[in-house]
Amino acid sequence: MSDLSISNPNEISETLPPEIRVAQLSHLIETLRITDEVASKGYLITSSELAQLMDVNASAVTSRGDHWVWRNWIVSRVRREGNQILWQLERVES
Repeated sequence: MSDLSISNPNEISETLPPEIRVAQLSHLIETLRITDEVASKGYLITSSELAQLMDVNASAVTSRGDHWVWRNWIVSRVRREGNQILWQLERVES
């Protein structure tokens, strides 16, 4: 996760060398592919796993409620197992 507090992320990315920008985009695409696979296979993931995909703190995931949209996916709280909240992702069709 990023520790930088950036008011305008575009300003930072424009000053980075092209190879770093490409590496960041490559990482983003891999994250989106993983997220799509989680959704298409119907895997349930924990709040901390979802937070890793979203690159946020786990508390930011749980504070959003039981049903919301992130990028191309509907995120739904499915159930609790012990002290873990499990989430399911569903691809939003465009």
